[in-house]
Amino acid sequence: MENKSFTTTIEFIESPEKVFKSITRDVAKWWGGKDLEGQSVNINDMFIINHPGTHYSKQEIVELVPNKKIVWHVIDSALYWLKDQQEWANTKMIFEITTYAEKTILHFTHKGLIPEKECYEMCEKGWNTVINDYLFNFIMFDKAHFKI
Repeated sequence: MENKSFTTTIEFIESPEKVFKSITRDVAKWWGGKDLEGQSVNINDMFIINHPGTHYSKQEIVELVPNKKIVWHVIDSALYWLKDQQEWANTKMIFEITTYAEKTILHFTHKGLIPEKECYEMCEKGWNTVINDYLFNFIMFDKAHFKI
């Protein structure tokens, strides 16, 4: 049986451009809060999400196709509540943006976050909140965060 990485998909009435820019330019507003350091806009940019005592991860943007795809490679991680705190290291977070029937579709995959990992259950809940709630609401309802 093939390992299945975590995925989730959400739909927007917003444009692919707005979805793309929200993900890349405003990570701190929908995921990191005050705990983000670095840049997340251009290829090879690196940024750190650090929630002291619970989560640390350093990402590099390794693929960027405007309005279509963003790939973050996790260079380093420490999930302090796990036996193997490095479970996210060398995984990838993939954001794929498509359109269908006048809607923008965001398909998120955390490649390498598989059910066999110790953090899968907790991380699945976390990603469902971060992507399906925080990011969705940020894109849909934060009209002042930038203009296109």
